[in-house]
Amino acid sequence: MSTRTSWTEPTAERVAEGVFRIPLPLPNDALRAVNVYLIRTPDGPVCVDAGWALDESRRALDAALHGLGHEVGDITRFLVTHAHRDHYTQAVTIRREFGARVSLGIGDRDAIEYFNTGKSVADSQYRRLVEAGAADLAEGWRTESAGHSVETEPWDGPDEWLDGDVEIAVGARTLAALATPGHTRGHYVFADAASGLLFSGDHVLPTITPSIGFEPVPSPLPLSDFLTSLAKVRALPDMMLLPAHGPAATSTHQRIDELLAHHEERLGLCEDLVAGGCRTAAEVAAEIPWTRRGLALSSLDVFNAMLAVLETDAHLRLLAAQQRLDRCTDSTAPSYHVPSPHLDDPEER
Repeated sequence: MSTRTSWTEPTAERVAEGVFRIPLPLPNDALRAVNVYLIRTPDGPVCVDAGWALDESRRALDAALHGLGHEVGDITRFLVTHAHRDHYTQAVTIRREFGARVSLGIGDRDAIEYFNTGKSVADSQYRRLVEAGAADLAEGWRTESAGHSVETEPWDGPDEWLDGDVEIAVGARTLAALATPGHTRGHYVFADAASGLLFSGDHVLPTITPSIGFEPVPSPLPLSDFLTSLAKVRALPDMMLLPAHGPAATSTHQRIDELLAHHEERLGLCEDLVAGGCRTAAEVAAEIPWTRRGLALSSLDVFNAMLAVLETDAHLRLLAAQQRLDRCTDSTAPSYHVPSPHLDDPEER
């Protein structure tokens, strides 16, 4: 039984036979750490996710591997859940040094190509914030992100694009690589059904709700993608949850049910706020409590306020797609309204 007092403690934790959770630091990030999972095989370790390409992260990975009797050069393959820097970029740097094979979902190809343009991290969100009615926040986000381009990050493409649901042999194990778009368009989870393990990346997290559509080239309906992907994983047998952030949990089903309930509640709240007079995603977001502490949008830092507005926009777009709201696009910031009654419906006359 683990004696850890925090999931972020920088040592390897055995979570199953031949499987170890290695938390790597995320400096100046509220998430605090990202989990890399090492799976032992006769040919060398295979890792699910890799961490952020930072000196602190590499030192922590080196130390954890040394404690397990391995070196970084022993890693034969990285199965990366999605193309966010805290999951992907260290895989690229290690491949450059030692040649480890890197696999990534093909839905994230547009993101990789975008990142390789060297554009500012603010560019892809600025326009979306303006369209959400949050022009002031967009300017604040641009100012805060000034000078932070992605050109210094290692965004080389993977060796293999995962396309659709496939099976991957990892030593004696067979992992089902399952496409789960939502958090990003190319997100994957890896299920070891025989051992009852789900490497969930950011698709299912035990204590927080994953951000939706925070990527440079988002899906038109990222929340719809995410909810469909949750239902897909919920249909699998229940397994131990091995998330990218937070401790391991005994039931994937329990957490998925909580996430589905959360988003259904949020959809209802957004619908009610539009019925009450809110018109833009920014106006709706300003009336919603955020985080487990129920904070106001105005009390969030710029980064988290940006995520909150974009997530609200994702909920409103889905409500419009479901015809629960009307979306009017005749201005800079699309507005939302309760649908007018159809006069040709006898019950509405």
